[in-house]
Parts: sequence; C-alpha cells; structure tokens
Amino acid sequence: MENPLLLFPQLNISASKDKPYYKLMKSAIKEESHKASKPGAKQKRKRLSLLLQKPDFHEGDHLGKPGNLTKAASVSPEEAVKWGESFDKLLSEKAGLDAFTKFLKTEFSEENIEFWIACEDYKKSKSAHEFLPKAKTIFETFIQKDAPKEVNLDFHTKEVTSQSMGQPLRSTFDAAQSTVYRLMEQDSYPRFLRSAPYLSLLQGRPPARAPLRRRSRSFTVSDFQGVRPDLTVW
Repeated sequence: MENPLLLFPQLNISASKDKPYYKLMKSAIKEESHKASKPGAKQKRKRLSLLLQKPDFHEGDHLGKPGNLTKAASVSPEEAVKWGESFDKLLSEKAGLDAFTKFLKTEFSEENIEFWIACEDYKKSKSAHEFLPKAKTIFETFIQKDAPKEVNLDFHTKEVTSQSMGQPLRSTFDAAQSTVYRLMEQDSYPRFLRSAPYLSLLQGRPPARAPLRRRSRSFTVSDFQGVRPDLTVW
C-alpha cells in the first residue's frame, strides 16, 4: 500500500492531529489508497488533494450580505413617517435619499436616482467653466444612445438636451431631470412606501431585506406572431 504522505505531501498530519477535519481526511486518504487499483482512482486522489490544499474552504463560504437599509436603521419612526408625506421630502433628507437609493438597487433602476443626484451637483457648479466637463460626463453616462446608465427619456427631451451640449448652461438638464423625477415619483416611490424595509422603519424595527425585483419587459404584438399557444395540461 502506498504511503498517504507520499500521495499528499502538502498535508501535515502530525501538525494537525487534534483537528477533526484532518482526521477525517486522513481516513479518506487511507480508503483511497486501498482503491488505487480501481479505474478512476487517480482522478479521485487529485480531487481529494485539491480539498486538502484549502482546508478552510467551508469556513470561508458565507452567504451574501443582505442588501437592506442598514444606515437607515437608526431612523426614528417619526422621521420615516415624514418620508411618506411627499417624494420631495424623502429626497431632501440624506437618510431618506440613501434608503431610496438602496431600494432602487433592488429593482435594478438606480440609474434614475444617480442621474438626478448628478444633475443636482451640476447645478451647484460655481462657474460656467465647470459646466462643459460635467455636462459631457452626465450626457455620456446617462443620456446618449446606449449610454452605460441610460435613463428613459422621450425623444423631444433627449433632442433638446443634446442640442444644448455645445454650450451647456445651468439649465441644460432641467427638462431631463424633471422627466426622471416624475418617473420615480409616480412609479418607484409608491412601491418604496409599500416595501418591507420602509414598513419596518415605520414600526421601529431593523429594516427587513428587500426582495430583488427584476426589470419587467414590455411585450409587443410582434413578440407573439407565429407563436402557437401551448395547451398542455399540467
């Protein structure tokens, strides 16, 4: 019988006699050595060797951290109630803005609030000299076709914004920002007020984890052309 230490030199059995993990693996090595003559024994020894090289694999295997409103946990129920008074009230408070941003991330629509924040920062520019580089960054990130974080704008608003890029002004993104603001106010904001994390804050409890919401896809008539209905009874 082959010596287990020769098969697996990286395993220091003597240094780990008191560890149940290594005792278990030592028994597994002996069992593998008895089966060395069987087909596939080489592959089994190789897999076992890989496990021995990373004895802490299971110890470091943790679940992902919950994407809840951690920073908002210290918000009082009274303050959380104010967020429900209006969308503007929610965004005017840092804790409310942070909570809403985290919520949009669960819906994969955080580009809307990021664009709104970028526009707010743009309007705070102290000189016209700052407008051009900031405007270019905002346009290329959120507005131009196939932008990495393109927001949903109608054709007219996008055209008006594009035409003002040659000589951007403080008001260059006002129309686009208003459009995105209304979209969040009418669509995402009501869902935020019904979300588990927000309701938990109202009751003074640590915020619950918000379920991930995938983007919905709008179907068109062409999607169903040539598709026969499935009448299979399950």
